[in-house]
Amino acid sequence: MWRLVISVLIGLLGASSASAQENYPTKPVRFIAPYPPGGSSDVLARVIAQKLTDVLGRQVIVENRPGATGNIGHEVAAKSAPDGYTLLLTTKSQMVNNPYLFKRLPFDPLNDFSLLTMIANAGHVLVVHPAVPARSVKELVALAKARPGKLSYGSAGAGSTVGIVAEVFKSIAKVDILQVPYKGTVLAVSDVVGGQIEMVFSDMVPAVPQIRGGRLRALAVTTEQRSPALADVPTMIESGIKDPLPTQWWGMSGPKGMPPAIVARLNSEIGRILALPDVKQRYNDLGIMPMHTSPERMLEVIRTEIPQMAKILAAIGLKPE
Repeated sequence: MWRLVISVLIGLLGASSASAQENYPTKPVRFIAPYPPGGSSDVLARVIAQKLTDVLGRQVIVENRPGATGNIGHEVAAKSAPDGYTLLLTTKSQMVNNPYLFKRLPFDPLNDFSLLTMIANAGHVLVVHPAVPARSVKELVALAKARPGKLSYGSAGAGSTVGIVAEVFKSIAKVDILQVPYKGTVLAVSDVVGGQIEMVFSDMVPAVPQIRGGRLRALAVTTEQRSPALADVPTMIESGIKDPLPTQWWGMSGPKGMPPAIVARLNSEIGRILALPDVKQRYNDLGIMPMHTSPERMLEVIRTEIPQMAKILAAIGLKPE
């Protein structure tokens, strides 16, 4: 008798779970952006959230949880219920860089998340305050060598790709430039604009408007080809830096254990969103490239890039904090 009752209950629970997945979402969805408002992660999260709100029929609300180079937002997401109502804007910084730069990481990049898809990739742009007497990378290197330890650059924290790019550049150019860490790239960009620091290898999103407004001077982009958003700005290769510099990517995930049906639906909807003409134009204006992958491909990229980043960090001498 009890076996029959238990069997019926299990069947009812299974049917209820399946129904909930078919009707997803039935309430607002939280979308965690692990950096401050105005930065690349925040802007990308809001672009996707607005479109997901339209297609899902429920509001997708961006929640900024900055701090510890994105670790705080990722920890919050990892510890949330895997029901599809908490999503996360993740980046290469947290999934690839941070495991080597923090002795105690509050999440496991490979095992604590349900990966959904990668959504964008981009290089960086080296910008300086207009008062800095350097109008090219060559002149900046000469200035830094003439003033060792006197110039400073902003980073988005120890494990941020922004900071790693700068450290690789320092190693290649053999210059001594001081790192000043911030909670996000947008804050570093603001301090370059304000003259508190001299430069930053910025994501395109917060830098492009400041460059176009004349508040920052762009010296070079780190991509192999010039950026359509900054067509007059040379590449680092054109500027004499031949060694490759790390690039950045952004993706979406949720807590480990999300129902496969919800993962599949979100992946499909995001793919359609990224193909929309207005979204493509928005990405182009921001200087980033849309990117849509399967969850499996996203995992493959992370697993491939982790050992590559280990070699880069070892070469420039960055160690866990």
